[in-house]
This record gives sequence, C-alpha cells and structure tokens, in this order.
Amino acid sequence: MVINPQIRNVFLAEDDEDDVLIFRLALHKLSIVVELKHASDGDMLLDLLRKEVPDMIFLDIKMHGKDGMSSITEIRSNSEYNHVPVIMYTSLKGEKYVDESYANGANFYLLKANSITQLANKLTMLFSIDWKSYTYYPPKTEFVLTSE
Repeated sequence: MVINPQIRNVFLAEDDEDDVLIFRLALHKLSIVVELKHASDGDMLLDLLRKEVPDMIFLDIKMHGKDGMSSITEIRSNSEYNHVPVIMYTSLKGEKYVDESYANGANFYLLKANSITQLANKLTMLFSIDWKSYTYYPPKTEFVLTSE
C-alpha cells in the first residue's frame, strides 16, 4: 500500500497516556512524517478544531469529560470540519458502540491493536486512502478494523 503524502496533520483524542504513546510509536514506523496533536477529551479536541482543521481525527469513545460519541456528533454538525475523516479508536467491541459510531458518521471503527506493528499496519491502510478526493464511508461490513 502506498501512503497518501497529503496526510500530515492528525489529531488524537485519547485520555489514556499509554495508548497515546503506542499511537505515537506506531506513527514513527510509517514512511511519512505526521504531526500528531493530542487532546485528552472531546472538549479539548473541539478547542483544537476551532484553531486548526486536521487531515484526520482519531477519537476514543470512553474519555473523561466529553466522550467520543458526543464529540463526533458535534464534528459532523459543523460545516467547518464535518468533512474531516473521523476514525473511532477504541477497545470497545460491543455492537451498540459500532452501530452508534456508524450512525453518527464515523469513517471507520479501529479496535486498539495488540502491538505497535499491528497498529502501524492499520494506520498504513487508513493513510493510503485518498481522503482529499472523496470522503470514504465503507459499507458496514467493512467498517470495523481489527488488529489482525
């Protein structure tokens, strides 16, 4: 897979510092340089979005403060950044969360990986999509990305 060089600026909303570190390490394994900005909850993410629109957002569901579901609803209702790809990044496997994420306009549902290499492989796949030419919404059968 060829990574899209247009992906340069990524936001990660995640309240677990260990998961943030794993995400950063996986990004370092990629063949492009990506600037990662971190928000520890949805309110911080929305503050970041008011200042700058990223190329992609990774959004945890369960966070202290404003959670991921509330955040994606706000993102998709704002014309300034509703076009930005949003990847739900979570360890929650329940169908309820998948269905709600899909209905709220997430582009993919990425389950947290068991290794940095597995996460890097999923990031490579996500970064190979030409998001600038069209916003991709997969069929629900392809919506959930596992670490396998």
